Amino acid sequence: MNDDAVLQGHTASAKVLVIDDSNTIRRSAEIFLKQGGYEVVLAEDGFDALSKLSDYKPDLVFCDILMPRLDGYQTCAIIKRNPLFAEVPVIMLSSKDGLFDKARGRMVGSQDYLTKPFTKDQLLQAVRLHHGRV
Repeated sequence: MNDDAVLQGHTASAKVLVIDDSNTIRRSAEIFLKQGGYEVVLAEDGFDALSKLSDYKPDLVFCDILMPRLDGYQTCAIIKRNPLFAEVPVIMLSSKDGLFDKARGRMVGSQDYLTKPFTKDQLLQAVRLHHGRV
């Protein structure tokens, strides 16, 4: 276990769901989060994520905005409407850093917004900041 995980105590066992249609982003997030001591499950789109949600019961969700079939806003709204997952923090991921995107994310229930490409530090800081709210 690395220093970040030790400093966080119980955080080391936090389960994080990463939803992104980009294999590169999913793999980067998985590597960064595992280095931070977190358990990670990956989903390539909203439908894939929703099928994994109840089995996996994540403590935190990173959700890309622009995805085929079910976009990030729709996925976040569905997660938040489910009473079992309404309290799980959802952090939107986007390559755009627009005010409109951030506002729309908040309207569907997301707690935060991370611009891609993100660094390991940005990703782990977002988990530390929001995991305590679970």
